[in-house]
Amino acid sequence: MVERLVPDELWELFQQVIPEAPSRPQGGGRRRHGDREVLAAIVFVATSGCTWQQVPTASFGPSGATAHRRFTEWTKARVWAKLHRLVLDELGSRGELDWSRCAIDSVNMRALKGELTGPNPAYRGKYGSKIHLITEQAGLPLSIGISGANTHDSQALIPLVKVLPPIRSRRAPRRRKPRKLHADKRYDYNHLRRWLSARAIEHRIARRGIESSTHLGRHRWTVERTMSWLAGCRRWHRRYERKAEPFLAFTSIACTLICHRRLSK
Repeated sequence: MVERLVPDELWELFQQVIPEAPSRPQGGGRRRHGDREVLAAIVFVATSGCTWQQVPTASFGPSGATAHRRFTEWTKARVWAKLHRLVLDELGSRGELDWSRCAIDSVNMRALKGELTGPNPAYRGKYGSKIHLITEQAGLPLSIGISGANTHDSQALIPLVKVLPPIRSRRAPRRRKPRKLHADKRYDYNHLRRWLSARAIEHRIARRGIESSTHLGRHRWTVERTMSWLAGCRRWHRRYERKAEPFLAFTSIACTLICHRRLSK
């Protein structure tokens, strides 16, 4: 099961971002479980949606408590964002990323009260979080962000574009901005159009009261499909973490697995 959840290619990339194990100057202590086995247990939690206590120790070796501790340790070291970036770099170097038409969208989910949550006006004020996402033309996630469910989608466009990482390409320098960005009516603001134009990014944003968002469906359906791909990671269905950092880590893991599936084809 470990090799199935963490294939050799993913493990080789993960070894480039994993921090060194903390040392014990006084010596002693228990033997540290293997990083690959712990990573497989974390991926199992992300994809199955089970709790840390339900991790089958017989299949992985480390217990759920050990996997949780290592998950917290790696999250603080920003391992998941670095791994996502490495997979994107590998895809870019193979010419698998298409920056010609990118799309932005968001999705709401239920959440406990905590960091980056808010009352969702679409669900009778129940608390939730919102995931913001930019994908390339084929739907591979490039940039992700989290906000409260009461945050307007338009407020996420500029931050998401700004944090797009410089990604390798096959024959050109690293690239970090799309040629064209598609969005629906929730992003219909002139200041956003001006901001994109100032950065030489073409925009195709549906205009409220003038045109239908369905006209963008030929290009925007990819980001909606990516949202359904993310839902395949069951831990992503509902946010149980009160702190934003662990939840963003699970979202990064889900995006990494989506990108790695394309890499392994």
